[in-house]
Amino acid sequence: MTQGPGDYKPSRRDVLRPVEYVGGSAIAAIFTGVITLVVTRDLTLALIATGGVFIVVLVALALFALAVKPDASESAELRDDEAHRHEAHDGPREPGGADGGPGLDGPQAPPPGH
Repeated sequence: MTQGPGDYKPSRRDVLRPVEYVGGSAIAAIFTGVITLVVTRDLTLALIATGGVFIVVLVALALFALAVKPDASESAELRDDEAHRHEAHDGPREPGGADGGPGLDGPQAPPPGH
């Protein structure tokens, strides 16, 4: 049984991924804040350092997550999702381009001799 486009249920790992990023960023920020507070004994400077490190680490983790190449299962899921969106929008498409378009395989080269 196939799922419709609105029936997608993300895995628990997919749901908790943002929590991992925020948690890792918070740990780095708290560590930096405590070290800054112990060394300088200035609460304002420690809070500024904590906030700055939290934001920088969170942005860096998000950028690293975008740079990761999806594995085979994620690539297959992305292709299936794209195919479902095209079917829902345009109707079924034939792989050979029977509808006059390039088809699912991309543009085709003209046959030899033309």
